Amino acid sequence: QEANADIFCIGTELEQFVKNRPDFWKEVIKKIREIYKGKLTYAANWDEYTRTTFWEDLDYIGIDAYFPLSESQTPTLEELKAGWQKWKVPISQLSEEKKKPVLFTEFGYRSMDYTAHKPWLVDHYEEKVNLGAQATATRAIFEEFWKEDWFAGGYVWKWFIRHKEVGGAENNRFTPQNKPAQEVISEFYK
Repeated sequence: QEANADIFCIGTELEQFVKNRPDFWKEVIKKIREIYKGKLTYAANWDEYTRTTFWEDLDYIGIDAYFPLSESQTPTLEELKAGWQKWKVPISQLSEEKKKPVLFTEFGYRSMDYTAHKPWLVDHYEEKVNLGAQATATRAIFEEFWKEDWFAGGYVWKWFIRHKEVGGAENNRFTPQNKPAQEVISEFYK
């Protein structure tokens, strides 16, 4: 509240804690609302968001959107958009059921081969750089969700403050900075 932040995420990917202590979360949300006047969300992982029990107490359904979409080395835009259909329908249904917009509390892809197969992977440093796969996967997420009324937006994973020092053509990590994926993001935000 002191920072005058517009939105506050009360937790991230705490599946077992959420499952085992649902009353705790309802109480903590009440206590936060006594102090904080902005919007609230929780960042549920892509494979746990359907089991989160307190969406009705928040302003946004928050999902870390690392959904598996394709097993291809370099998936096409059409393949990725088709891969989203399995996930998009239940997400929109939950939004409608809870009467809450969806916010992707994290979304992004590594610039590597097979980026949309297991997008949550962080420990495969030796993977081959594939800037095109990252850019195409980023475009697919925007084209599938950007115009949906129930979609509130999202937070790119991972963006660094020293822009000129990160990313680039040899980097296979999540950041889209100084890569073709950054151009995709700029295109949708302009």
